[in-house]
Amino acid sequence: MAKIKKAKGKTKPEKKAGKKYIYFFGKGKADGNGEMRALLGGKGAGLAEMTNAGIPVPPGFTITTEVCNMYYENNKKIPDAVDKEMLVYVKKLEEVTGKKFGDLNNPLLVSVRSGAKFSMPGMMDTILNLGINDKVVEGLAKLTGNERFAYDSYRRFIQMFSDVAVGISKHFFERKIDELKEKKGVKHDVELTAEDMKTLVKQFKEIYKKEKGVDFPQDPIEQLRIARNAVFNSWMNERAITYRKLNDIPHNLGTAVNVQTMVFGNMGDDSGTGVGFTRNPATGEKVFYGEYLTNAQGEDVVAGIRTPKPISELEKEMPEVFRQLREITSRLEKHYRDVQDFEFTIEKKKLFMLQTRSGKRTAKAAVRIAVDMVKEGLITEEEAILRVAPNTLDQLLHPVFDPKVKLNIIAKGLPASPGASSGRVVFTADEAVEWAEKGEKVILVRLETCPDDIHGMDKAKGILTARGGMTSHAAVVARGMGKCCVAGCEDLKIDEDNKQFLVKGKDIVVKEGDWISLDGSTGNVILGKVPTVEPKMEGEFGIFMKWVDKMRKLKVRANADIPRDAKVARNFGAEGIGLCRTEHMFFAEDRLPHMQAMILAHDEKGRRDALDKLLPMQRSDFEGLFATMEGYSVTIRLLDPPLHEFLPKREELMSEIVTMKANNTTTTNNEIIKKALELVPEGKNDLEKAEKLLHRVEELHEFNPMLGHRGCRLGITYPEISEMQARAIFEAAANLIEKGKKIVPEVMVPLVGFLKEFIDQKKIIDETAKKVMEEKGVKIQYMVGTMIEIPRAAITADEIAKEAEFFSFGTNDLTQTTLGFSRDDSGKFTKVYIDKGIFEKDPFQTLDQEGVGKLVDIAVKAGRSTRPKLKLGICGEHGGDPASVEFCHRTGLDYVSCSPFRVPIARLAAAQAAVKEKIEKKGKKTKERDK
Repeated sequence: MAKIKKAKGKTKPEKKAGKKYIYFFGKGKADGNGEMRALLGGKGAGLAEMTNAGIPVPPGFTITTEVCNMYYENNKKIPDAVDKEMLVYVKKLEEVTGKKFGDLNNPLLVSVRSGAKFSMPGMMDTILNLGINDKVVEGLAKLTGNERFAYDSYRRFIQMFSDVAVGISKHFFERKIDELKEKKGVKHDVELTAEDMKTLVKQFKEIYKKEKGVDFPQDPIEQLRIARNAVFNSWMNERAITYRKLNDIPHNLGTAVNVQTMVFGNMGDDSGTGVGFTRNPATGEKVFYGEYLTNAQGEDVVAGIRTPKPISELEKEMPEVFRQLREITSRLEKHYRDVQDFEFTIEKKKLFMLQTRSGKRTAKAAVRIAVDMVKEGLITEEEAILRVAPNTLDQLLHPVFDPKVKLNIIAKGLPASPGASSGRVVFTADEAVEWAEKGEKVILVRLETCPDDIHGMDKAKGILTARGGMTSHAAVVARGMGKCCVAGCEDLKIDEDNKQFLVKGKDIVVKEGDWISLDGSTGNVILGKVPTVEPKMEGEFGIFMKWVDKMRKLKVRANADIPRDAKVARNFGAEGIGLCRTEHMFFAEDRLPHMQAMILAHDEKGRRDALDKLLPMQRSDFEGLFATMEGYSVTIRLLDPPLHEFLPKREELMSEIVTMKANNTTTTNNEIIKKALELVPEGKNDLEKAEKLLHRVEELHEFNPMLGHRGCRLGITYPEISEMQARAIFEAAANLIEKGKKIVPEVMVPLVGFLKEFIDQKKIIDETAKKVMEEKGVKIQYMVGTMIEIPRAAITADEIAKEAEFFSFGTNDLTQTTLGFSRDDSGKFTKVYIDKGIFEKDPFQTLDQEGVGKLVDIAVKAGRSTRPKLKLGICGEHGGDPASVEFCHRTGLDYVSCSPFRVPIARLAAAQAAVKEKIEKKGKKTKERDK
């Protein structure tokens, strides 16, 4: 337990036998360093690293993330030992700065900020100017000779403390400021006088007493304790929880608390505050990028209350400060070998660095920065691959506005986060969620966003704000999410009460529900919905993906059922098709009647007659896929779903029969049912045919169709279906082989659980292949394999591998059958399971590695024990999930297959898995050598 030791001139923390929970930084030396992100948080580690590097950092101390976890474990109470240790470091801070809490002649004021291991911009809380009170404000005014500055600092503290620490809405205080500005006839806070600030302080204290029933706290230590706990509380606020869920950040990491000596950017026109990046975080361009405000504090910049100036103007206003800032930030980028997001304050032309961290950036910027830094010799190609989060590539793979279309540009703001999006206008985050859940595409329009808007920003296709700059909350969060954002569009007059905005100087009113489009790369706001075009993989992206392909071991295929999707997949780098779902072809308007005729037939001849009509259609489908993927394997799954899915729904038929009888008619007006009735061979009228059709539907009806008459069970019951599909596959392949094309068909039997099931279907496939090859006079190299999608198949994989030449893990169904969850129904409780920590993630989106993953691992080892060169892949939705792709790499699969637009994501995830494995092996060798 830390105690204050009395010594000559100095008070130091007593060395403890127990654990250290607080780390000091200041005067060129820090207890911690940049490697201690988990303990000190990113901000605390950055402050320590900058201090040790001799960079001007206001001194302070960091309360570790461990204390945050202790706080929650201890029913939101700080252990006495930690509280006493904090007081020791307060004393140390007073000694280092020569200032004291509550001292009227030279008062110590501090900021209290959050700082987690992973950056969460704007999601947690900050309090500035802590330590000021009714007496200190007078002393501060005398000390600085600037009464306005002193009272401005006090009113800011009361407002932030009230909002963050005790939950009084900031709107109470903003209303008073707006009323005073209106009364004085001014637009900006900086135009208010010292007397105005005194008035606000008085009014703010009255609000506090009215809302809390007590006077505003005057004891600086009491203020500090409350603020510290408020920052810890903010770790579990709704917006922080939402942000962590969206970004896969664990909830048990905790936040650190950074207590740092205040430096003041609001001391006049020779002071200021700003934020910046060492490179453009939206485009990746190597330019010094940022914004600042004179006579302001840091929150003014990020909150978007005033639109700041571009950082280039600082060179004109304070050239020496600008030169020093450029020199320091360049050093930081080279030191960390990554783009830095920094905060700074200028107090009377003296520069102080308040933060540095790796900057949030768009996918476009991440790729360009990674490529440029390799060229500059800062990082290796392997490090570059690890710098880009796979899921963020999604931003680069979707359409952009068609350059040929004439745009109706109504306003222009700042291009805060690139992308092209169209949607209906909504004015609140809650409305964005409501509309999106109804299937609407929305653009969230706000005067300025705040952290509480995170849930609406997540659902919106784009974000438009009237205030704020390139580093405002809206801009930073949108870039991190990959959302299109236009910020600081001052031409807009937003009327939230009437749910509309006006464009200044133009006779244009845009109301809730109207369509607008945003171009986040230009800042253009466009009236109406704008068509888009497909992006191209070229430039830095092309270079980056070449490095990716050089590093990865896993092949990446695509799930595609039609040539158009296959072409998109191949353009995105797919190396074949891992899953063609043939049933999707039968739902087409020209095929469904033949499929229904086959189902309604009374005998094999009737079924074959219908299948003969489907054969040329299937053959044509497969020819298109084979041609598009020439030279690569195409895995075609035989018919999988139960037959009743191709007929009108049972409930709809029953309802229509009841309706016809009630209306005393024998004719239906339901077009879907009418078409199906045309295929019913017996019956005088619609009513009689509907009753016969219902009888057949009842025969096919299943209580649990997911586990019913589907997959290989259909082919075993109706072998003519498998025969027709096999013939279509091999005739299509033969037709293209005759033209000199290299075609590699793989026929996949679904839902196998028993070796004899597979043998039954493989015999049909092989016999059909032999007949076609004899008829066409060509040799077709093909494989027959199965989907592993039920637990029995995984457990008996060694048996099945005696006949199967490949396995493809159908992890959608394997997850359902292993967990006993219906994918269609589990959504009702999945969110609750995630919120309660039962699931880390939705098991249908990210593979359950401890359960389903064990079955996959068992099947891989068992299958290859029988057939060492057994080809192994995965074709469920998990094939495009980065964490699942890494699992597939570790487990020894040959390929993953995913939707076309996720192919580049899977390629990058596979490369990262290979690089991580290489690093791990190198680390193990080093440890062994050191031993």
